[in-house]
Order: sequence, then structure tokens, then C-alpha cells
Amino acid sequence: MKKSFQEIVNHEVPVLVDFYADWCAPCKNMAPVLKQLKGELKDKVRIIKINIDTNQSLAAHYQVQGVPTFMVFKHGKQTWRQSGMQTVSQLKQAIGSN
Repeated sequence: MKKSFQEIVNHEVPVLVDFYADWCAPCKNMAPVLKQLKGELKDKVRIIKINIDTNQSLAAHYQVQGVPTFMVFKHGKQTWRQSGMQTVSQLKQAIGSN
């Protein structure tokens, strides 16, 4: 069963959403950063990837103009948003678990 986006981000644990595209080189370069972030924070964060080409309505709803665009949701509310490459420390700060 597929959960709705709102169900996924309405979570006790902060949710980092990565809006990406398969054709986007910086998006591909973010993969090891996200892997390292998950390795460091483990169950303190959920990371989900949203392909803007296959989820155009969701990308439009959040007005995603460029990729990668990252958003942090806490209890279903967007608390942070940034486009472009991010470092592990920038993402940790955004999630609020430094």
C-alpha cells in the first residue's frame, strides 16, 4: 500500500525529503552525502527521495524549481528548505540534531 506524502512526513522523527531528477548530476553527487548522513543519524532521521519527473504534482505543490531541493519536515510541518548541494553538517543542522 502506497502512503501519501503527508502520511510519510507526518512523523515523530524528522523527515528529510530530497527532490531529485535522474538527469541531475548534483543530485547523483548527493547520494554519498545522504548515505553518510543516514549512517551518522541512523533512526534519528528518515530520508525519502522524490523524483520530480515521476511526481510532478508534488514538485509543483512545493514549488520545486531546481534540483536537488531538500526539505525537512517535523510532525508534518516544513521547517527548512534549501536547493543545491548540501554538506552533511548543513543537513544535520537543518534536521536539528547537532
